[in-house]
Amino acid sequence: MLDRRSFLATGAGLAAMSLAPRIAFARAETDRRFVFIIQRGAADGLGTIGAVGDPAFAGARGTLGEDFATAKKLDSTFALHPAMALLGQMYDGGEALFAHAIASPYRDRSHFDGQNVLESGGTGAYQVKDGWLNRMLGVIPSGEAKAIAVSATIPLALRGAHEVTSYAPSALPQASDDLMARVAALYQGDSQLHGLWSEAMDTRTLTGDLTAANAANAAATGSLAAKLLAPANGARIAMIETGGWDTHAGQRPRLAAQLRGLDAMIAALKTGMGPAWSDTMVLVATEFGRTVAVNGTGGSDHGTGSAAMLVGGAVKGGRVMADWPGLGQAALFEGRDLKPTLGLDQFVAGAVAGHYGVEPGRVMAALFPETKGAAPVMGMSRA
Repeated sequence: MLDRRSFLATGAGLAAMSLAPRIAFARAETDRRFVFIIQRGAADGLGTIGAVGDPAFAGARGTLGEDFATAKKLDSTFALHPAMALLGQMYDGGEALFAHAIASPYRDRSHFDGQNVLESGGTGAYQVKDGWLNRMLGVIPSGEAKAIAVSATIPLALRGAHEVTSYAPSALPQASDDLMARVAALYQGDSQLHGLWSEAMDTRTLTGDLTAANAANAAATGSLAAKLLAPANGARIAMIETGGWDTHAGQRPRLAAQLRGLDAMIAALKTGMGPAWSDTMVLVATEFGRTVAVNGTGGSDHGTGSAAMLVGGAVKGGRVMADWPGLGQAALFEGRDLKPTLGLDQFVAGAVAGHYGVEPGRVMAALFPETKGAAPVMGMSRA
């Protein structure tokens, strides 16, 4: 038997469950928005940002480098994969910055361990129990920040001391407006339940008519994120989980499709954000890169160095950051991988510090407490 409070919880859950899965949101007392898009599966950084100016690129990459014959040149060394045409336009507008030969402190090649390090902000797998994105809420103007993870489980990056509520997507039909009105009338005289119900309805209003959106559609996911982030009373922090980046076989068409989806997602996010895009920073990162050489099945194996991105109206872009190690055989990490020359921890800490105007050392210590003696990379934000 359902009492009034149990029914309220069910109704509020239904309202929130209309959102697509695999996105997490947090509120914060700031107009600055921050979105973390994680590429689960080890995205090929060299397949995203090709080092076409490196004399060894064509020979080292083989068939994996052929897509860059018609790619947009970013500078004298790097070109952007043709599938990311909209991101290329943002680069030209100074709204996209790429970092290459970058990696977290993790140096083995296990997806589970690598993702744990990426999300926890540790230097080794399972050393840190909470996530750097949750800890970030303690150093930015977050007030009584709350997060909502619209998925069956909360991503590790958002787990920690700051409250996060999780909703799993539901296959149940949407409650009618008439039912919602009747429930609202039922709780009108209850001071506690009326407030809770009103908050649930505010969430429903923010999500609007998104029930028909396909969660697997990248553009719809970007639009959904914007729907929650853009309003003045909306969320300020979001994490979007993307998969499918493990391209062991038939990489060229698969990676092109992945990048096209990412391109559409970011473009939809920009469109949906409207004027709030000028206060938005989007971080795109993966757990590690892939081998430089193609394997026997037209793919690439687990590697080390990769590429990361910062996109948004708040980004000081139009450039590629790289202390390029080269792709000659002697320059490769363990004879097979792109050698990392830039720490992802330093990159993320600098991005957050600049975006929110917080002292860089404080951000580094909070987000990446195990990374000792490394200074954040600054100068990436328009703030």
